[in-house]
Amino acid sequence: MKILVTGTSGQLARALAARAATAGVQIICVGRPDLELEDPASFVPVLQAVVPDLVINAAAHTAVDQQEDEPDRAFRINAEAPAEIARLTHLRRIPLVQVSTDYVYDGRSPRPYFEADPTNPQTVYGRSKLAGEEAVRAGNPDHMVIRTAWVVSPYGHNFVKTMLRLGQTRDRLQVVADQFGNPTEAHDIADGLLAAALVRRREGRFPQGLYHLAGQGRASWYELARHVMATSKALGGPWAEVEPIGSEAWAAKAPRPANSELNSDAFHRDFGYRAGEWRERVEAVVRVLTLGLLVLAGGI
Repeated sequence: MKILVTGTSGQLARALAARAATAGVQIICVGRPDLELEDPASFVPVLQAVVPDLVINAAAHTAVDQQEDEPDRAFRINAEAPAEIARLTHLRRIPLVQVSTDYVYDGRSPRPYFEADPTNPQTVYGRSKLAGEEAVRAGNPDHMVIRTAWVVSPYGHNFVKTMLRLGQTRDRLQVVADQFGNPTEAHDIADGLLAAALVRRREGRFPQGLYHLAGQGRASWYELARHVMATSKALGGPWAEVEPIGSEAWAAKAPRPANSELNSDAFHRDFGYRAGEWRERVEAVVRVLTLGLLVLAGGI
């Protein structure tokens, strides 16, 4: 199976590439300059050159605060580009996976969100990603939408890497303690997507619909930061005290969901796969990153 993945430096694209050999699939990641999401027509020559069995659109504009000032660009990348990718893949009878986000919810639910729960995004990012989901549904019936959350990995930009970087220069960090979600390791998302993709090989069809795929367990950003720092300290890496603060003390331009915990039972039911427990997965990421920092610092 040949899978085309948009994005070359993103966490999910790199995790998928790392899993390709063990899954017995070929992963082709495309990004700039060959693919420009603000110019969806650039996808035509990519499709013609690769001729994939499946496309995973993992690329997006994810700068949540920045998008409040540039909504047009957010919608071009997160909504209009998926719409064109859906149209082109449908013309070629290629299934499409659209990767989406917990930000399509307003965060006011007292329990984890299920796929059938109503959406109500509160940010430009959330609205543009929801528009991308709707465009994919309209443009290619042979599709799957995957909503995930709080992605971490040794790759790209993410919260774990930010905490370790700040821990190198600061003694104390203030982290929001009243926002909750599912920390999710990128390789877990990759493994889940590949498990779904291999249904096509086994059954001759691609599974369709909307699914949540997120790490097991609930955490606040504060709890996640404390776990990162405790793990790094135990490994001899950078460390700082973590102090809890409320959302009102963190002057963010775009509001964050108070609770964006996702229930992933449907994915487990249909594909027999469940992402790992967040503490274990975060420890593994910190282990990889801390080793790299110690090597750079001459610590080992």
